[in-house]
Amino acid sequence: MRLKKNILGEFLKEKRMKAGLSQGDVADKLGYSTPQFISNWERGVSMPPINTLKKLGQLYKISADDLFEVTLAARVDEVKAELRRKFDEAR
Repeated sequence: MRLKKNILGEFLKEKRMKAGLSQGDVADKLGYSTPQFISNWERGVSMPPINTLKKLGQLYKISADDLFEVTLAARVDEVKAELRRKFDEAR
């Protein structure tokens, strides 16, 4: 499910660009075979696994607290959108 507001993806893209890295650079450093994974996270198609988020935080020099807060906000948005969909379907 695509997030209504892509809070985490936009945050990660901004931090990646600030670090001067391409999606391919990040994929290589994380051991992914293709930059499509990074693209999907940044577009809000999927979310990185928690252990990968920690690695991204280290790579992008993001504090654990900042990364936690942005991830939490993204999850809240995701749950809110899913709950809204279910309520709308139940009408």
